[in-house]
Formats: sequence, structure tokens, C-alpha cells
Amino acid sequence: MFGKRKKALILLNTSSGTGRAASMTLEIIKRLAQRGYEPILYPIIPKSDLVSEKILPEYEDQLDMVVCSGGDGTLNHVVQSIMQMKNRPLLSYIPTGSTNDFAKGLSIPVDFDKALDMIFNGNRFQYDIGKFNGSYFNYVAAFGAFSAVSYATDQQLKNLLGHAAYILSAIGDFPEHLSYTCHMRIETDNEVTEGDYIFGAICSAVSVGGFPIFKDANVKLNDGKMELLLIRAPKTPVDLQETLNAILKGTMDHPSITFRQISKVSLHAENSVAWSLDGEYGGSYKDVTVEVQQQAVTIMSGIKGQGGN
Repeated sequence: MFGKRKKALILLNTSSGTGRAASMTLEIIKRLAQRGYEPILYPIIPKSDLVSEKILPEYEDQLDMVVCSGGDGTLNHVVQSIMQMKNRPLLSYIPTGSTNDFAKGLSIPVDFDKALDMIFNGNRFQYDIGKFNGSYFNYVAAFGAFSAVSYATDQQLKNLLGHAAYILSAIGDFPEHLSYTCHMRIETDNEVTEGDYIFGAICSAVSVGGFPIFKDANVKLNDGKMELLLIRAPKTPVDLQETLNAILKGTMDHPSITFRQISKVSLHAENSVAWSLDGEYGGSYKDVTVEVQQQAVTIMSGIKGQGGN
């Protein structure tokens, strides 16, 4: 009855964001089947055997496409697994999270019908992946003040309030965040700096935490470079306010801000520092090395004119 069908593995996290992914399941399967794919569906259930890291290896050399429906954290786990595969399948993403920073950077709509249509009618785009010690991230690795908000915020609160849940959590712990500081020695491609920092991030994104802080930085997602942002610990509340104002305006020319485009960076802290990878807890380390893996994953996106294949 049918000719040979391509295989599409669907990884669905119904707990992401507002939990709306569950109601979309049948439509995703139907559209894939109509387009000549054999849909293979798995729910993602954290802290069980039904996680990307265990499911994807079972389908090595069998897949034409992986469809991820969930938030930025769910996609992080999917890409962790794809990066371990010898033949990396095409990736499609239906964002259903609370903030969806990664989707914004790739012009992937949060509207379900439009995101589903992009699976078939979007542009293949090869984007850069960050290699963080032995792990990977799509768009941001961060430490310091507020970096834990994304993974520490209660999931039920995120489902109820969306992005506002992060804001409320950040406000609730504001004094604790502002008291944070760590001393680091940082080596980039051609520079060594040292100092006390309240926040740091290595990014490949236009927005982080829902704020478009890199909108004027000529960010490209496939050029082998990522953006290093460091914020020195303020000496006074006024210093902090001025720094925050500069960041929110996208102004990186400020004495407390270090902004560089890098292909590799090593960070050496005096004490273990907790990191966030794409909004997920990434572990605590004294020494971290991040290297850009240029154009490592191919995704269906809305981006044109940046060299995607």
C-alpha cells in the first residue's frame, strides 16, 4: 500500500510551558504521516527511562528526522543525544516552553500551526552548538546571579504563569542574587582577564531570559563564534543599576561589562560555580572550557540568508 517511508521520531514533553503539547499530538502524527513519514512517538518523562538520552541511541542510523515538542530544556536533552550520534538526523522543533529564547533566535514561531508547518516548509539551517566540558548547549551557558531561576522555578508555577513565573521567582530571591560574586580567571582566543563577577554567559542567541539583549550585536548562529558576556560585581547599588540599564538597552560599551565574540573560552574559578545550560542545571565546576562546534546540527527554521543548507 505504501512505498518506503522515512522515519520521524517525535519526542513530546507534555509538562513544558503550559502543557499544551498533549493536545497537539494527533495533529503532529497526522501531518507527518501525510508527508510520507512513519511517525514514532515517545513521551518525555524526566527521571525515568523515557528521556532523550535513552531513546535516541536505540534509533542510531534509522532516523530521517527528530521532532522535539517542548521547551528549551527539553530541546537541550534532545541535542545532547543527537550530538552523540554518528549520523545526525534533521531536527525540527515545536516550542511549547515558557520563554522559548532559542526558537526566537531561529525565527521558529510559537504558534503551533505555524511551527508545525515549518517542519515541512521551513529552511534547513546548520547552527552552532556549544561544547561545555563534556556536555552541549544550544544557546546559553550561564553562571551567577539569576542564572538558576530557569531551573529552580517551580514547574507548576511556570505552567500557570509562563514567563511571568521567572520574573516572580527572580524578584523573590533578589537580595540573594545581588549578593552573589565569584572570582574568575578567563582565557579567550586572544585575551586573559581576571576579576570578581556577578554574572557570566556564553551565548548564541538574540535574547536570553526573554530579553533581547543582543539585538544590536550582529549575532549570527552559524559563524563559529559565540558571545561572551561578563558582568563585574558592582561596588554600589548605583553601579548595579547603571549596568543593568546598559544591558537592557543592549549597550555593551560599559566599564562593568565585558563583551566578546569567541570560538573558545576557559574559565577558572577559585570555588565550584553552578552553571545553567539552556535553562537546565548543568553542574558545578571550578574549571570550564567552552568550544564552539560550528554548524553541528541541522534544524528546520525561518532563517534565510545565513548559509544554511
